Amino acid sequence: ESGMPEDANCTYEESMFKMSVSPKAAPETSTEIDIEFVKGIPVKLTNKTDGTVKTDPLELFMYANEIAGANAIGRIDIVENRFVGIKSRGVYETPGGTLLRDAHMDLEGICMDREVKRISEHMANEFARLCYNGFWFAPEMDMVRNSITYSQRDVTGVVSLELYKGNIIARGRTSPNALYNPDLASMDIEGGGDDFDYNPSDAAGFIRINAVRLKTYAALRAQTKD
Repeated sequence: ESGMPEDANCTYEESMFKMSVSPKAAPETSTEIDIEFVKGIPVKLTNKTDGTVKTDPLELFMYANEIAGANAIGRIDIVENRFVGIKSRGVYETPGGTLLRDAHMDLEGICMDREVKRISEHMANEFARLCYNGFWFAPEMDMVRNSITYSQRDVTGVVSLELYKGNIIARGRTSPNALYNPDLASMDIEGGGDDFDYNPSDAAGFIRINAVRLKTYAALRAQTKD
């Protein structure tokens, strides 16, 4: 912030960045890594390209900064809304945080119930808003933090990623707490949902029920010609 970035139409200077390189300067070969989480917390980072392993929390985060920054990951140029009502432009770099967040969200995809995921995404936005506005010690922040912690109880597993020129490419994920069931989701296995008392034909009634609202709305639009 300040200086040149205050002109929202001015391209930032490469010299501003201290932790990351431009995609143009990133290596021509990718870096392959595994990140392991336990209850939503990253506990192990393995660089499969060179064999480096980090388990100490600080070392893990610092190394995430190092390898993500080296692969041009984590830069952002945004116009944000300050608490006092003023818009400001900021150019930031958070390579390690970007990497860990992407891996974490990927793992949530197979471990977290759909509705819990929907609510936790709202909580995450509220967490960010409270942090940004300086309300870390507010009672509402206590509620949000405890709710988020509870939502992470099953987010345990490993995410495999490839880092290449500013891209974080998911290569796979596994979890002992996965809600994803390949037999249930399969389009190739007949009877894959039998253990869950599920049959695809059940969807017909579900679709008709949900269509009532849409048909009512369409009829109103046709009547008003709006």
